[in-house]
Amino acid sequence: MRQLYTWFFRLTLPLMLLHLWWRGRADPAYRKRWSERFGLVPSRPGARRRWRERFGLVPDRASRAPLIWIHSVSVGETLAAIPLIKELAARHHQWQWLVTTTTPTGSQRVHDALEPILNGRLLHYYLPFDLPECLSPFLDALRPNVLVSMETELWPNMLALCDKRKIPVALVNGRLSEKSAKGYRRFPRLSQEMMSHITRVLAQYPADAYRFAELGVEPERVSAVGNIKFDLHIGSGLASEALAISHQWGHASRQLNDAGQSGGRPVWLAASTHAGEDEVVLDAYQQLRASFPDLLLVLVPRHPVRFDSVARMCRERGLRTVRRSDGVVPTLSDQVLLGDTMGELLRFYGACDVAFVGGSLVSVGGHNMIEPAAWGVPVVCGPHLHNFSVVSDLLKEVGGLKIVDDAGQLAAQVASWLSDPAGRIEAGARAREVAAQNSGALERTVEAVESLMRMKKRRSN
Repeated sequence: MRQLYTWFFRLTLPLMLLHLWWRGRADPAYRKRWSERFGLVPSRPGARRRWRERFGLVPDRASRAPLIWIHSVSVGETLAAIPLIKELAARHHQWQWLVTTTTPTGSQRVHDALEPILNGRLLHYYLPFDLPECLSPFLDALRPNVLVSMETELWPNMLALCDKRKIPVALVNGRLSEKSAKGYRRFPRLSQEMMSHITRVLAQYPADAYRFAELGVEPERVSAVGNIKFDLHIGSGLASEALAISHQWGHASRQLNDAGQSGGRPVWLAASTHAGEDEVVLDAYQQLRASFPDLLLVLVPRHPVRFDSVARMCRERGLRTVRRSDGVVPTLSDQVLLGDTMGELLRFYGACDVAFVGGSLVSVGGHNMIEPAAWGVPVVCGPHLHNFSVVSDLLKEVGGLKIVDDAGQLAAQVASWLSDPAGRIEAGARAREVAAQNSGALERTVEAVESLMRMKKRRSN
């Protein structure tokens, strides 16, 4: 069955290349580094170790350093992988790191977040196409010790080749919705073979673990350890940066004064929005201005290629709009701040009163609402939350998350929290408590990766 999949992939490859070229119209980065997608990367020093040893050549130190391969798709999965990499890198200074992504935005986050931490121990490439002729040279050149794949990234040939080369594979922070499982069940032979090549699945929740086992992962290799996105540490440095941004925006504090009111300008953050959501957010904002004339909307589109079009949309509606990338501090006369920079969203959550998290009014499946919850910020989302079904249920149960369907409901819920500071702060506190109570998955995941590395070392000896 995998051979049939492989030939189908080869036949559709020209369409995939055309798709990359087409996406390059909006983001030129899609038209670059294509050689990496065919597996053509420089050899890691000493990667041809066995050949060198055959001729009596001693491998250098770099060749002996374990290489941990982390694969994530785009921004969301990369952000989830960063704390894991940081923790493991702090414990194992000799380990080297290979991080693969599939999108330019994910690539940028890898460089921005990890290069300062790993101090020359980082390799980053796009994941090669899932074809043996692309993956084999990639693996020959780099020779990773372990593959750690994030969330739902499963590729039949990638897993089969890792198994053939005795590279242990861990799927971490694994999630598998019923909808996705149903898709896998359409191809039972391919799915079962693919799942059989996974050494360990660290699923988020028992329902995810059950679906992975049902599809072919041996039950003893599957465990539910929680969602590592709950292990979000907001240190004093990050809190200070968020407070500085808050003051820039004229938003004094989320705390109440002696009169039971919160001071400063109200701030509503609409984060990770997709096409079709910005219009709803702007409609809601224009409704809210009647009751909150000084309300600042911080609008952060999910994808950088949409920054310019969203800025035009705001201005066409007559809204006074400034862009974060211009370095301009919004004044009281400015109505919309477009968050068109990378890597600042977590700080923005710490500087707002209410957060809308996108990908939820359209059928994307939602984005990470744990981040605002960890700051004690109440959250509003649309109904499409299958990527965060358990998290959203936990937050809904305590009142830290409200679900809306349209602009009218969105405006009403934001207005409800803005007009009731005490209720808003209480809802945020309950959300923060949920985030704190569900932490701990990161440590369990770190231990599992270390266990795989010990397994690999025993096999190599």
